[in-house]
Amino acid sequence: MELKNRIKEKADELYRRYGVKSVTMDEIASQLGVSKKTIYHSFKDKNELVDAVVDEMLEYNKVCCQDSRNKAINAVQEVFLGMESIQEMLDNMNPSIIFDIERGHPQAFKKFKEFKYNFLYELMKNNVERGKKEGLYRAEVNAELICKVRIETIMLAFNEEIFPKHQYSLVYIQQQLLEFFLYAMVTPKGYKLITKYQKESAGKKPVKK
Repeated sequence: MELKNRIKEKADELYRRYGVKSVTMDEIASQLGVSKKTIYHSFKDKNELVDAVVDEMLEYNKVCCQDSRNKAINAVQEVFLGMESIQEMLDNMNPSIIFDIERGHPQAFKKFKEFKYNFLYELMKNNVERGKKEGLYRAEVNAELICKVRIETIMLAFNEEIFPKHQYSLVYIQQQLLEFFLYAMVTPKGYKLITKYQKESAGKKPVKK
């Protein structure tokens, strides 16, 4: 594997586990068994490394979301498949990572905001419209409003003052919030599908609190 990719992978692993702020370039070099100087041959500073890691993280999320949309036979299943596809990533993620990027790496955070308010918003809005056409979501649901609120609640899950990480896992919080929004939108037909996909998901990998 090319050294630059190895550095990104190790940084990504450590950032997810410990947050961005607490992981130094020295620690990344030590974990890889190389000198810090070697790291700086590939990335001029920590900002550039964080930027590269965020790029790959967002691209991975886009692929997962698009794959879920393409595989799903209906809007409700699309939501459940999307959650399942990022469950492993959330299981291993330190909640502080988003706020560390916001406070210390503005260029990377700008990309995250663009992903959130453009790609993610459009994906959710399309899902709501799809669910309405399929008779799974109530026709009177305001897609624009509900999607904006949903995006902000995704971020809320990373706030450790509200949801201490020793009390709830990140994936459990996100699942609970996701189902809250689904139940608020669905018709009786959609409600039956939620129950069906909940049972299927529970059989694959139980979510820890």
